[in-house]
Amino acid sequence: MYSNILVPLDGSDASTCGLQEAIKIAKQQGSKLRLLHIVKEPVLDYGYESGLRKADVIDSLCQNGKNILNTAEVEARQAGLAPECVMFESINGPAADVILDQAKQWPASLIVMGTHARHGFLRIGSDTAQVLADTPVPVIFVRGSVAPLKPAEHRLLNYAS
Repeated sequence: MYSNILVPLDGSDASTCGLQEAIKIAKQQGSKLRLLHIVKEPVLDYGYESGLRKADVIDSLCQNGKNILNTAEVEARQAGLAPECVMFESINGPAADVILDQAKQWPASLIVMGTHARHGFLRIGSDTAQVLADTPVPVIFVRGSVAPLKPAEHRLLNYAS
């Protein structure tokens, strides 16, 4: 039923749970896995004063992405699968744009992804909500182990105009 399963990974507990679910499905159905990591360039001041170099930040993010994909690939291979790993850099747009684009271009027959945000539409993150709203294929959202929600904290800030 699902020949190609797209698995976006960000290194979180939720995305690891999503990977584990995708592995189960792929083994049951003989599906191909594509493991996807998206490097999002943070909005930072790269001026001389900050001590940051844009190239160093991007290199660090890319290395972290490679580590995430390598760990996921090992887990999939230990389950007897041969996943394809891809990494994309997204400078301006949301990660959901890359996920949806990959789902169409690869083409995926299923997306399995973790969700862990606690705000927004149905208590899911904005990228998750966008994938849900615009997906061309079925999506399975897997929630990671989550600590119980704490009551909202409010703090009065002094504001002087």
